[in-house]
Amino acid sequence: MNIQIFGSSKCFDTKKAERWFKERRIKYQYIDLPQKGFSPGEYRSIRQKLSFDQLVNTKCKAYQDLYMAYITPDAAEEKLFDNPKLFLTPIVRNGKLVTVGYCPEVWETWE
Repeated sequence: MNIQIFGSSKCFDTKKAERWFKERRIKYQYIDLPQKGFSPGEYRSIRQKLSFDQLVNTKCKAYQDLYMAYITPDAAEEKLFDNPKLFLTPIVRNGKLVTVGYCPEVWETWE
C-alpha cells in the first residue's frame, strides 16, 4: 500500500485518519494541503475519481470570500486548484483509490 493523506493540521478528521493508520502500523505520507497544495498530476488523478462537489468545502470562509457559488464551473475549478483551503479534508489516496473525509470502513478494504 502507498497511502497519502492530504490534509490540514487544524482538521480533526485529518488527525483521526492519521491516528487510524498509525494504530494499524500502516505507513503513510502526510501532505499539508494548505501549505503545499496538489501537484497538477495528483489533482488530475483525484479529479478522475471524485467530482468537484465532493472535493469542495462549501462551509469554509474562503468559499464565500472567493464567491465560488457564483462563478462558472471552469473558473471554480481553477480557483479550487489555486486555493487548497477550499478542499474538504482529509483526502486519502492509495494508488488510484481515493476517499474524502474520515472513512475507516473503506480503508479496511484496501490491501
